[in-house]
Amino acid sequence: MEIPADILAANEAGRIPNGVSLEYLAQSHDHSALVGIVFMASVTGIVFILRLYARISLIKKTGLDDWLAILTWTIYVSFVTLSIILINMGTGRHIEYIQYILSTAAVHRTEVFDFAAHILYTTALFLCRLSSLAFYHQLTARVNRLHKSIFFVVSFLFAVYLLQLFLLIFHCNPITSLWPNAWQPGFENYKCLSWGLVYSINSGLSLPCDLMMLTIPALLIKQLQVSSDKKVKLSFVLLPGVLVIVISAVRVWLVVKCQWATDGRWAYSPMLCVENAELAGTLIAISVPAVKPTFETMSVLTGNKSSHQTG
Repeated sequence: MEIPADILAANEAGRIPNGVSLEYLAQSHDHSALVGIVFMASVTGIVFILRLYARISLIKKTGLDDWLAILTWTIYVSFVTLSIILINMGTGRHIEYIQYILSTAAVHRTEVFDFAAHILYTTALFLCRLSSLAFYHQLTARVNRLHKSIFFVVSFLFAVYLLQLFLLIFHCNPITSLWPNAWQPGFENYKCLSWGLVYSINSGLSLPCDLMMLTIPALLIKQLQVSSDKKVKLSFVLLPGVLVIVISAVRVWLVVKCQWATDGRWAYSPMLCVENAELAGTLIAISVPAVKPTFETMSVLTGNKSSHQTG
């Protein structure tokens, strides 16, 4: 294994204690996380472009859900960018790498970027859910009970979002964007909730939100006066939402592992990958219904082309 220059330099400077091997410090699974994040962003981008094409060119009508989705996409791209920066800075390496190889200034930067990234992440999820609710609000106009329930869900989501922001912003006294570790200079100047506690609570709060977002379309499909076969086909639209709930649950597990495992930082890159997957999955879930006209148009065009060729 080739030892990176920064580890060799730290070893030369005597910053690495006995018992910590250079090979161990050089271990990294950053590449797989980066590939996963870029892949998900690319797929989401394609689906989102198809959504916009369907709304602007085919339906020729945009709504509040589209504008919220566009805003969500913008924030999602920013989160993807920060995730890549954080991974490249070494935040997903062994805790010993962060403690002994990174400078104090570099560790501070990773903490600030992590803080900013998760403000964006939390906001993007909130806006994405609002976009979905705006879409369901249109669909449930004739279903009085569901129509009213959407206002309750909006209120609940807003309350959860404010609580999540509150925990992020006020995690330390005095307020800081840092997440001080016991081995960092200045740790004694802050009284903080742990990174893992804040993120575990926020992750736990996201789960009921995701369940609510899945329940509304499920109830809507159930109340439709259509055949069972049609309902089954419509239920496939819910599949991305189910995956989002699974991803959200995995994120809770990874956050707990990041904070309380012996070498929790090793799970940070996978956690970022899962968070990107959650946002990507949510964006895809709210875009699938809007993308349908695009595929219907493509199907018609393909059918016409085949007919002409046959004729």
